[in-house]
Amino acid sequence: MSHKFKVGQSVRLLAPTINRGVAGIYTVVALLPEERGDFQYRVRSPGGSQQRVASESNLTTIASA
Repeated sequence: MSHKFKVGQSVRLLAPTINRGVAGIYTVVALLPEERGDFQYRVRSPGGSQQRVASESNLTTIASA
């Protein structure tokens, strides 16, 4: 099993109800090890000022236009 997303790919972060403010489009900047059966990613916000760690289960692909 391997990571679903690649470095440089744009993804949508689906935030839990209690943390909706972080939801949105991010860019994958690093692939991180699996944690509790879920691959982890370091993602950066569009402005590039904020980074966070997100679980693969909280990320989706962005549909091409």
